[in-house]
Amino acid sequence: MNKMDFLVIESDEARAASVMSALQFLGYRPQLGAQCQAVTEATHDWSAVFVGSVLDGSEAERQLGLLGAAADHVPVLLAADSPWAELLATSAFAPRMATVDFPLRYEQMAEAMRAIQTRQQGGEPDSLRLVGNSAPMARVNALIRQVARYDSSVLVLGESGTGKEMVARAIHEASPRRDKPFVAINCGAIPAELLESELFGHEKGSFTGAISARKGRFEMAEGGTLFLDEIGDMSLPMQVKLLRVLQERVFERVGGNRTQRCDVRIIAATHRNLEQSIANDQFREDLYYRLSVFPLELPSLRERLGDLSLLVAEFNKRLVRRGLGQARFSAGAMQALEAHAWPGNVRELSNLVERMAILHPHGEVRVGDLPEKYRGQRPGNEARLPELAVMLEGQAIAAELVDHRQALDGLGILPEDGLDLKDHLADIELGLIRQALDATGGVVAHAARLLRMQRTTLVEKLRKYGLQTGLAA
Repeated sequence: MNKMDFLVIESDEARAASVMSALQFLGYRPQLGAQCQAVTEATHDWSAVFVGSVLDGSEAERQLGLLGAAADHVPVLLAADSPWAELLATSAFAPRMATVDFPLRYEQMAEAMRAIQTRQQGGEPDSLRLVGNSAPMARVNALIRQVARYDSSVLVLGESGTGKEMVARAIHEASPRRDKPFVAINCGAIPAELLESELFGHEKGSFTGAISARKGRFEMAEGGTLFLDEIGDMSLPMQVKLLRVLQERVFERVGGNRTQRCDVRIIAATHRNLEQSIANDQFREDLYYRLSVFPLELPSLRERLGDLSLLVAEFNKRLVRRGLGQARFSAGAMQALEAHAWPGNVRELSNLVERMAILHPHGEVRVGDLPEKYRGQRPGNEARLPELAVMLEGQAIAAELVDHRQALDGLGILPEDGLDLKDHLADIELGLIRQALDATGGVVAHAARLLRMQRTTLVEKLRKYGLQTGLAA
């Protein structure tokens, strides 16, 4: 059986389809274990196992015994709401297990798998150090190493898409709790009336639809780390209940009266300005101070543009691990990307790299290949000249363009009294042809390659501008 084969234990058909699709997208070959029976077949050849909704408790326990006996090395991805959560969290699987939320996000699944597999190999997970050599990221990585060893609450701040969950996972993986569960929940994605049950669990019959007792995220994360994403979206009544847990380390399930103690490290995150939310009576000040014992602010991508090439290289590595191609950006394309504002931050860059890898798996991504919004102008009206960069990028002339920047600075700015566009573009074309000829010693064929055009086309343009005299073919 291929080492990319991924066993999916999920009895809910809709969820099974979602899991299978996500795993296929990540480059695995998922196979559904009908009623869990496939667990008994050659389990040692599976690359990993996904455990979601399964049969009753006794059958789950029996299957867990079979799986544990046959596959003591196989990583386990566990749906956070799986009825197997309690069994697996207290089993030998805990060190090689990670939880994932529904709706599934393939980035979360990929990160969880990498962390488990690297830990099994005795190495340091990729996520332990966030990618980047810029001063802002050096500070973030230093703070992660500093706080990881302690149980202090961490509040990760930053714009959407900056990698707040990756920071939380990095802290967990570097902490003494690394062999215990890392459980994440997005407080803004769950309706307020259901969030209490998601966090603290519920007893059978506690509300309509509660057909059985269920653990909450605090119980699932026992001994490990609970990541509360988008904490700024939590309702005020839930903030009161969360504050009590943080202060007293106890809680009760919804519909239950048995007080349970918990040992969980809390990492929260938000893109909101919580101090402003406090001023607007939307967030409790006492909860804020409980959560922000160690605030850690992530820089936006536009504040760390020096890391752009490193991030592209990292995303390409991940694409290769998933069996996809790479996005090779030309010098001009990278220059265009550096000029982009990146409102979606690192997540936006990751999506762009993947899109370009799919569209251009074997060629170079040039400025003209980028989506239109990535070909805009630099702040301050500095000319981007994407059409010129398409012709010059990645070649010796690109360096000359930098040398001639002062001469080209105004080309992308329309004069107040207007201009003759045809003549203006002809002047630009003539200047670039001259640069290409100078860079290639007057060899027309080489100049044509630099300008990405046929030799015959360049010869016609040379005739047009009267430049053909004395040139080599």
